[in-house]
Amino acid sequence: MAIDERDLLQLQRALDLAESAVGRSEPNPRVGCVLHDAAGRLAGEGATQAAGDAHAEVVALRQATANGADLRGGTAWVTLEPCSHHGRTPPCCDALITAGLARVVVATIDPNPQVAGAGVRRLREAGLNVEVADGLPLARRARELNIGFFSRMMRGRPWVRMKLAASLDGKTALPDGQSQWITGEAARSDGHAWRRRAGALLTGAGTVLADDPRLDVRLVPIDRQPLRVVVDARLQCPARSRIFAPPGQVLVYCATDVPSPEAAASGVERIKLPDDNGKVHLPGMLDDLARRGINELHVEAGEKLNASFLREHLVDELLLYLAPTVLGAGLDMFAGPTLARLADAPRLVFAEATPVGHDLRIRARFVGRDAFLA
Repeated sequence: MAIDERDLLQLQRALDLAESAVGRSEPNPRVGCVLHDAAGRLAGEGATQAAGDAHAEVVALRQATANGADLRGGTAWVTLEPCSHHGRTPPCCDALITAGLARVVVATIDPNPQVAGAGVRRLREAGLNVEVADGLPLARRARELNIGFFSRMMRGRPWVRMKLAASLDGKTALPDGQSQWITGEAARSDGHAWRRRAGALLTGAGTVLADDPRLDVRLVPIDRQPLRVVVDARLQCPARSRIFAPPGQVLVYCATDVPSPEAAASGVERIKLPDDNGKVHLPGMLDDLARRGINELHVEAGEKLNASFLREHLVDELLLYLAPTVLGAGLDMFAGPTLARLADAPRLVFAEATPVGHDLRIRARFVGRDAFLA
């Protein structure tokens, strides 16, 4: 039985449910599940909960039980292949099999090597009819929703999104550093919605010293604050900096053994990771963040650290808010080297351009960075 219009409609609903897991499910992927009984009636639905709690399939099954539904001969629509291994929770495959379902429709295969087709195989071996939507636009949406999870599983590093706010002439601040506020309230709230997507928010020592940011999610609701990360090669940031204030954990990546002023701040972990130039080894930092389960890394830094990320080819996507104003002299988005040829400039493709309040949100991806989603 092939995937039909009804399947596409239910997968759309499951994807909407999966969206609700943004800001809650890290480091697990955002997954949605819809269950119908054999007569085609809605029995239960759900989305992934916090790590260690129920996956989407189990949430939907619990709701079906609470509704008194009989799932024997029914169908499940799931946005990601059900897990087949024991992690913090038992395999979702087993729960679907035990429920007596006859059919499972999956939007896309799980990239986790511990699953990667094993879930589908296990369901089929138990006699269930399993359809996979890979190749359909819905499958791409399911992967896009979990772009960081796919990146971590397939590339061994987080998806790096760099956020910038600038004037039409590309200035992020006046020469004296004044930058509050170039963009409007709607753009600032939207920026916090993108912060909510991330497993970690990163900035540099220069930004901490100049602006003393909190670097958390405040302007939109969230169940779980992202990890905060500071790149501070020489350990310059004082313990009183707002970014170190509880609650929440902070990682400081440095390149020195000098006793750190932030060591007095609670909840701060220091990781020495120098490169050959006495700065923080940024590729190694991404590797470490991936090992810690970070799927999406959201960077809000100054022109020097931004340029370092670009120079190391570590940025996957730019999230740029352009304000309808011109500042003239001021700080640039990137303090990069002068190019000798236009051909040396990195190439990007626009993913979107959307008005947000009085400002314009532009997302642009470096060419080829999302090839693993194909």
